[in-house]
Amino acid sequence: MTELKPGNPASGHNYFLVNSQQRWTHIRLNIFPDGGIARLRVFGTGQKDWTATDPKEPADLVAIAFGGVCVGFSNAKFGHPNNIIGVGGAKSMADGWETARRLDRPPILENDENGILLVPGCEWAVFRLAHPGVITRIEIDTKYFEGNAPDSCKVDGCILTTQEEAVIRQKWILPAHKWKPLLPVTKLSPNQSHLFDSLTLELQDVITHARLTIVPDGGVSRLRLRGFPSSICLLRPREKPMLKFSVSFKANP
Repeated sequence: MTELKPGNPASGHNYFLVNSQQRWTHIRLNIFPDGGIARLRVFGTGQKDWTATDPKEPADLVAIAFGGVCVGFSNAKFGHPNNIIGVGGAKSMADGWETARRLDRPPILENDENGILLVPGCEWAVFRLAHPGVITRIEIDTKYFEGNAPDSCKVDGCILTTQEEAVIRQKWILPAHKWKPLLPVTKLSPNQSHLFDSLTLELQDVITHARLTIVPDGGVSRLRLRGFPSSICLLRPREKPMLKFSVSFKANP
């Protein structure tokens, strides 16, 4: 039983720390004796029963509903990176991650032989997976971002302990050899869902964190990192890795 402050602008928000490590599916709010409440927000971390995971069906290891979370980013001018690992598809640009325009681009833009824009700088976001595991499929959706989608992106993974993350999460400066490439620099298209199947040697390793890097800036609506949790993939026979990754595009309505 806790007293609430009256609902004027200066004191209308009531915040309470909840010290509970249990997993809950429902909550009940009781008010005494009666009256009105404008909003209820319950903050926490999603959890998934990984013991019930289908060993043949890859799961989204970075999903916020399962416990994935953004633990660092370079810029979030118009939307937090946590949005892109949210539930369901994006509803608008505001439901994605969008950075500010970089001011260091050259006056004349050029592409390399693969059509990748040659510009300095990038923006990035680091995510702690809901469960350590092996990533086998990556989805990057730029839906609603038509004139402001990134030109290209890449995805890297690493293994960090809780203590290591706590030390570096302010700046996220890691030695280059810590990051393992999950997806090489890849051209993106506006307002498209990009699906990448990759079984490279690096992808056979378990990771705990993933970093999405976009060049030079722009917006992404959703990121999905599907694969198998470490407790399952250790029991799965390793497939012979392919030397290439395949790319498919799924048109957004």
